[in-house]
Amino acid sequence: MGYELRDHTADVAVEATGPTLGATFAAAADGMAAAMCDGIPDAGGERFAVAVRAESREALLFDYLDELIYQRDVRGVLPVDNDAEVRDPGGDAPNRDGEWALSGTARGVDLAGLGARDLKAVTYSEMALEAVDDGWRAYVVFDV
Repeated sequence: MGYELRDHTADVAVEATGPTLGATFAAAADGMAAAMCDGIPDAGGERFAVAVRAESREALLFDYLDELIYQRDVRGVLPVDNDAEVRDPGGDAPNRDGEWALSGTARGVDLAGLGARDLKAVTYSEMALEAVDDGWRAYVVFDV
């Protein structure tokens, strides 16, 4: 389980898999970080919390990755070593408002000196999020 960067016309795509939705979302976020930087430092950076709510699984994935891009821009960090937990509206602890919810953390590595490439935005173009035999698969295209 994890992620692979995929070639995409004029953009970059990430294919991520995991045993749970949360693990798949975190793998997609790790893939996004890898698309921005060839070498991710093993140490340094402080963890920060991320929380997102949305009306569907796909919207939650989009909003989660978009929030990490926002945090990158505001904090000046590359969000790596992502961890996420996804709660669905009808799960064991249903949400009061019927929305999907994500809570997670990321380690923010200072962008200074990393030589990171800019990813402008996550897109809905060709986005896929599906259950597979051993968990979940996500495919996300990023505008560069």
